[in-house]
Amino acid sequence: MKLFTPRTRSIDMTDTKLFNEHSFFKAFSNDIKAAKTSVIIESPYMTVRRSTELAPLCARLAKKGVSVRVYTRNPAHHDDNLRIQALKAKAILEAVNVEITLCNDLRHRKLAYIDNKILWEGSLNMLSHSNSREIMRRTVSPEMCNQMLGITNPSRK
Repeated sequence: MKLFTPRTRSIDMTDTKLFNEHSFFKAFSNDIKAAKTSVIIESPYMTVRRSTELAPLCARLAKKGVSVRVYTRNPAHHDDNLRIQALKAKAILEAVNVEITLCNDLRHRKLAYIDNKILWEGSLNMLSHSNSREIMRRTVSPEMCNQMLGITNPSRK
């Protein structure tokens, strides 16, 4: 088993900002709209409502050649209502060329990487949030994106 060993050099964290459940989606949508190469979202749950909101943004990205990938829990791991929501949400996003990877490791992380330079992390499920109180941190740092990707390895199912 490989353990993560923190880097000894410090990473500049001056370009970071906190958002709550009210301020998050506007800022996150702006980042998605501005994406040039890739968007990676890791969210354990997906709902029709949130997927329907994000689908037009993802469709525009696909037309620009920007890849959008989502890593989420396998719907088989959800109860009946969440399973139905996840399957419908998956179809909505796949219809606009979002690549969905279903994961069987019961992940619960809420992360997004925009162009491998903007990292969103926190407690808010980006693809299912409805009315809970949450917090998200936005950090502009390729180093932090690479460090988080190294720790989490979202493509590992």
